Amino acid sequence: MERKRRGPYICGIDAAMDVVSGKWKSLILWELNNYGVRRFGELKKGLPGVSEKMLVQHLREMEEDELVHREVYREVPPRVEYSLTVHGKSLNAALGSLGDWGTERQQRLRLSGAVE
Repeated sequence: MERKRRGPYICGIDAAMDVVSGKWKSLILWELNNYGVRRFGELKKGLPGVSEKMLVQHLREMEEDELVHREVYREVPPRVEYSLTVHGKSLNAALGSLGDWGTERQQRLRLSGAVE
């Protein structure tokens, strides 16, 4: 399954959403930002509910979009580590305001009794 979308974009938000679309991408960014370099198993453990297939797919797309760096160590057994690139760090910083908005929304929902 190849990802083809790379413009033309209507606006900057469209271009940004193209690289963060998918349920797990923003959480992968958050995980790598908070914990630094992570191995695949650590990422999977830190994202309860993600399937191995989906995590692999999202990591590949994020690597293609230059958000994530994949380092393969030629050892036995092989070791692969993932980290944020400069672009990944800047995207994560840009998503900070969205995260703040989401936290406020969670509080509003809790106060209204809509969420436990």
